[in-house]
Amino acid sequence: MNDFSLKRLNDTIRDVPDFPKPGILFKDITPVLADPEVFSIALDAMEEKVTGQRIDKIIGIDARGFIFGAALADRMKAGFIPLRKKGKLPYKSHEVSYSLEYGEATIEIHEDAVSPGERVYLVDDLLATGGTAAAAIDLIGRLKGDLVAVTFLVELAFLNGREKMKTPAPVHSILTY
Repeated sequence: MNDFSLKRLNDTIRDVPDFPKPGILFKDITPVLADPEVFSIALDAMEEKVTGQRIDKIIGIDARGFIFGAALADRMKAGFIPLRKKGKLPYKSHEVSYSLEYGEATIEIHEDAVSPGERVYLVDDLLATGGTAAAAIDLIGRLKGDLVAVTFLVELAFLNGREKMKTPAPVHSILTY
């Protein structure tokens, strides 16, 4: 990924002060999604992180990870697996609960979403405190998937989210703040 493309991607992300509460500077990726050229730059950068590797399934984390994951799955001719919030999947599933800043959340994956040994690429839009990503990695491990890499479009490094992810797989961020 060249510097010009990364700058264009970075410049397209909108800062929204005091959202969702005072003192937070929200990184809004919706302008990236609205611009087909910039969206393609984001997908190129995420795909580049696993160039030359066989990927069987791409897992996208609810909800914006679905956007990147499904588009990458189509590009890379891989299956797409949605990792959902509790109560949204219709079939038998595994779940993991994890702590949030003000409470707890639970995510689920269908029990047959990944077969043992399948090569999995986990993607999401944002790495903040790392709780959701750590739970996703746990679920992939329960299904005995081979996690190839984890990639986020944006990482808020000052929140130290990488520390919660216990994985030997490489963890990438396209943009870091």
